[in-house]
Amino acid sequence: PRLPMLSLTVLSASSFTATQPLALGARARRAPDAVNSIAVFGASGGTGSEVVLQAMERGETVSCLVRDRLKLEAPRSVNGLKRGSMVGFSPSSNDKMLVTQGSVLNREDVDKVFEGNDVTGVVVAIGGKTRQVGPTLLQDGTAHIIAACKEYGVKRISIVSTIGAGDSMNQAPWTFKLLMNTMMKTVMVDKNAQEALFFDGPGADLDYCIVRPGGLKMGAPSGVVKVIDGEAGAINRSDLAAFCLDAVLEPEFQYLQRAVCASSDKGSGFKSLLADKSMNRMGQIDAHGRRIS
Repeated sequence: PRLPMLSLTVLSASSFTATQPLALGARARRAPDAVNSIAVFGASGGTGSEVVLQAMERGETVSCLVRDRLKLEAPRSVNGLKRGSMVGFSPSSNDKMLVTQGSVLNREDVDKVFEGNDVTGVVVAIGGKTRQVGPTLLQDGTAHIIAACKEYGVKRISIVSTIGAGDSMNQAPWTFKLLMNTMMKTVMVDKNAQEALFFDGPGADLDYCIVRPGGLKMGAPSGVVKVIDGEAGAINRSDLAAFCLDAVLEPEFQYLQRAVCASSDKGSGFKSLLADKSMNRMGQIDAHGRRIS
């Protein structure tokens, strides 16, 4: 099926400036050293599984690391796949998938994702409940991934963080700020330490993009992602995944060595008029990523 265009829009409190659309597939514009195999860490999660699905839709081979291979399931029903099923979404039925079962806390497991797979792009979407994965999973696991990137010569990497991390506190809705200082306090310490690995640590010389989404929703890609300076809104995991893939696939990706807030809605979950106008210009997108009009 035809893949939608990802329209990137930069928002601030007082102005709206639309950039040129980026094609989700865009294989004709790929550089000579374009990605041959994408490593996905956290592939069984809601966002990670979307990255896996969309990478394969783009014709890429995906090398995944998961804690439990039985939890790697299709994130939505599309192209013969059934949401929540492993049928067609496992190495036994799809030759574009390579799966390693292990932990990002084990450097040997991380290396297995790279070994012999010609990996040239990495998406980091790791996470989990603190009581199950520990208080430093993000920083420790990402440190292993950075070390492996350097050992295997990988430069492009995108990292799923969260709104409120780093210097984006003022972009978080007030309800999320409350959670950050209570239930999510330990997680936020880990998120900030993870980001610091790129700002002031061993990942500073990589071509990274830290992506800070607002609220996360389920659904097919809308084809619209906004990079905003104001209060964060919500975004479909599928749109977030598309943005993370563009960060490692697009030769001229404009947000490298930056941390950006990605949203599909403007602040507090309210959809912006600009998004509606953009969708009207593009035509509506059906569940299979095809334009209806």
